[in-house]
Amino acid sequence: MKITGVKTFLTHPGAGKNLCFVKVDTDEGIHGWGECYTQSDRDLQVVAHVDQLERYLIGRDPRNIKHFTQVAYDDFAGRRGAMDFWCAISGLEQAMWDITGKALGTPVYGLLGGACRDKIRVYANGWSEGAKTPEALAERASQVIEMGFDAMKFDPIPGPWRTFVSRDVEDQTIENVAAVRQAVGPDVDILVEMHRRLAPMHAVRIAREIEQYRPFWYEEPVLAENVDALATAKRDIRIPVVTGEELYTKFEFREIFEKQAADIINPDVCNVGGILELKEIAAMAEPYFVIVSPHNFNSTTVGLAATLHVSTCIPNFLITEYFVNLESFGEEIAVEPFKVEDGYIRIPTGPGLGLELDEDALARHPYEPFPARSPRQFFQEGP
Repeated sequence: MKITGVKTFLTHPGAGKNLCFVKVDTDEGIHGWGECYTQSDRDLQVVAHVDQLERYLIGRDPRNIKHFTQVAYDDFAGRRGAMDFWCAISGLEQAMWDITGKALGTPVYGLLGGACRDKIRVYANGWSEGAKTPEALAERASQVIEMGFDAMKFDPIPGPWRTFVSRDVEDQTIENVAAVRQAVGPDVDILVEMHRRLAPMHAVRIAREIEQYRPFWYEEPVLAENVDALATAKRDIRIPVVTGEELYTKFEFREIFEKQAADIINPDVCNVGGILELKEIAAMAEPYFVIVSPHNFNSTTVGLAATLHVSTCIPNFLITEYFVNLESFGEEIAVEPFKVEDGYIRIPTGPGLGLELDEDALARHPYEPFPARSPRQFFQEGP
């Protein structure tokens, strides 16, 4: 079997960022789907990487997955990886696993050691967009409960992403967490997302104040590039600390484990290097007693499928992410979309990733460029 071509689909789901899907074709008529992580204003760059990597794939046996990813890093990237490169690699790698599973008539997790569970717990994200006050957040959180979720994540920090913030910003952040806890009651898991925004002093002060609201976790309190600063902050925070969505490949996670800088990691299968890389990172985490909660700011289709397969076969899995604001789009483009039932998704049972996309539906949602931004949007008052 040989790869004959690669096609990209950069689509806009109607809100938020554009999404990037890849389809890899073979000379035996078997194709595979993958999804590349995208970031607003950094989506065309991912597509450009996929387009260039196609010449490294044509004529290659799609079942030799590890060899392709190593050659791409060594020879294409010159051992200089970056977000755009790893996003492209991740989508292509997923598609190769999809082809391999289809060719062998087995789900991908059946090739990775088999299932450790038959359903995957998910938490709701994407529900708080536009909610600017504690009252609005409380109302939205109540709606998430009505949808059947018992875990939800949100970023409670108001305003633009800045390293140093005022006491007023800290106070508003605390009020937002309090409002959500009051709205959902004591039994719902609240996952607090800090988006690596803050200097450690702010992150620690906020963590101490919100402890009383019993957050499930405290995600990315500071940038993971400074692992010593993250580890220091973690020692002063009595909520489980999460990091990982900004890290790529097992090499960048090594120091996190060695310095005990996180209790939970959240690598993303669509940017960390793909399915096998995520599984290998999870295996590295085991002896350090670190649990894995895959990040999944992707569609509820292919990216979710790849996440489910890894989550199914790793013993140290905790919970994964589900963007409720992308659900209707996923239902339109997927031939048989996944369903959330009581906060869980049943593991796929079909061969490969167990999910197909409708290319006509994808074509109905073309790429949309982002508007120009005024330079004044980048100015701020001091803290």
